[in-house]
Amino acid sequence: MLIVGVALASGGFLFSRKEFLFVAFVLIAVPLAALGYVALRGARVHVTRVFAPGIVPAGGEAVVSLVVRNIGRRPSFGARWRDQAASGILVPQDALLPALGRHQSGADGGDDTARLEYTLRPRRRGVYDIGPLILGMGDPFGLAYAERPVGEPHDLIVTPRVSALPGSGRALSSGTGALHELLRHTNPNSDELIAREYRPGDPLRRVHWAATAKRDELMVRQEEQRSNPEARIILDTTLSGASAAERAGLSERYGRLDSAVELALETVASIAMQLLASGFRLDVVETGPSQLISGGGENSHGGLRGGLRGDAPCSFRTPGGDRALLEGLANLQVPWPTPRVEAGEAPAGSALRTSSHLPAFAVLIDIDEEETHALAALRPYCEPAVAFVLDTMRRSAIETLIDAGWHCIELRSPQQIPDAWAEAERGRIHDVA
Repeated sequence: MLIVGVALASGGFLFSRKEFLFVAFVLIAVPLAALGYVALRGARVHVTRVFAPGIVPAGGEAVVSLVVRNIGRRPSFGARWRDQAASGILVPQDALLPALGRHQSGADGGDDTARLEYTLRPRRRGVYDIGPLILGMGDPFGLAYAERPVGEPHDLIVTPRVSALPGSGRALSSGTGALHELLRHTNPNSDELIAREYRPGDPLRRVHWAATAKRDELMVRQEEQRSNPEARIILDTTLSGASAAERAGLSERYGRLDSAVELALETVASIAMQLLASGFRLDVVETGPSQLISGGGENSHGGLRGGLRGDAPCSFRTPGGDRALLEGLANLQVPWPTPRVEAGEAPAGSALRTSSHLPAFAVLIDIDEEETHALAALRPYCEPAVAFVLDTMRRSAIETLIDAGWHCIELRSPQQIPDAWAEAERGRIHDVA
C-alpha cells in the first residue's frame, strides 16, 4: 500500500490528477495509522512465572504456569503471546491472549488477570533461561504487528536423570563410618545399647534386666544409632586424557566425549541419590577445580585445583544435600581446565588420605596418566574401590587401575547403570565373604 500510494502521489503531481492524490493519501495514511496503533497500544502487564516441579530431570516434564495481570488503565484485547527459551528448549507457538479488563486493586484473579500454562520437555541437563514473555499486538486491518518483551527470564534447572538402583548401598561399606570404627577399635566389647521404658508390644526378649533392677521398673534394650556412614564419589571433570588438539581435530571423538559426559553425570546422580537415601555422608571429588561448592555443599571455601590436587572435597548429606547436589550437577561444566601444579604443593590426593577404608566410586571419562597414577595411589584408602569407566577411557589407564586393585566396571549406555551398580554390590559382598 505504501509503494502504490507513493507511485500514485507521484503520478498525481506529474499529471495533475487530484483523484490520484486522494487515493494516494488514503493508501499512505492507513499503514502509518496502523503502525501508530500498534506502537501506542502496547499492553502494560505484570508477569509471574512458576515451574512445577522447581527442578526437572532430563527427559522429564515441567509445567510452566504464567499469571499475566493488566496494570494499565485501559482493557487489553486481541494480543498474542509466546514465551522465549534458550537454545535446546522447545516452547509452544504463539496463541491468543485472553482479554484483560482494566486494572483493579486487590489480589490476582479478577477480570484483569489471565492464567496460562504449557509443558516443557527438556532433553538435556543444564540451566536454561525461560522468558521473557513476548506479547504481540496487531491493528484491526492486519497491516502492522509489533512484539514486546514483558517480565524477566527465569532459570529452569534440568538435572541429570536419576536411575533407580537395586539394593540399599549398605553392603558396599566394610564399616559403618569413621566414628563407629573408632569406637569399635577403642572398646571392642562395648555394648552399643541403651535402655528405655517398656512399651506395650515390646518383645520380652529385649528386656534389659540390669537396668530393670536398678530403676525398679521394666526396661528394654534399644540399639543406639552411632554409625555415621561415609562414602566418596570421584568425577572426571577435566577430560585430560585427550589433548585439546585431539578434541578440536576429531569431531567423532568429541561427539563421543560429549555423550560420555552426560552418561557420567547421570551415573554420578544415580549413585549419589542412592547413597544419600541410605544415610551416607557423601564427599564428591572433582578432578578439576570444584564447581559444586556453589551448588550448596558443606564446604564454604573455594577449590582452585581439584580434589586430586589437594583441595578438600565437597560434602553433602540429607536433608537438602540431594537437591543441592543435583542442582550443582546441572550447572557443572565439563571439560573444566585444571591449573598446572606448582612444585612444593600438596601431593595428589592428599586431602583424601585423611579417612581410610571409605567406599569410593570413581566415574571416569578420559583421564590422563598423572590422574591415573593418583587414583591408583588412593587405592589403600578406599574400601571398596569401584571405578565406572566409560568407553572413551584409554585401555592402558584401565589396566593400571585394575593392577592397583580398583574394581573397574565398563559403562556404555544409561540402561546399564542399574546392572553396573548390582555388579559393584556383588563384587563387594564376594570380597567381604
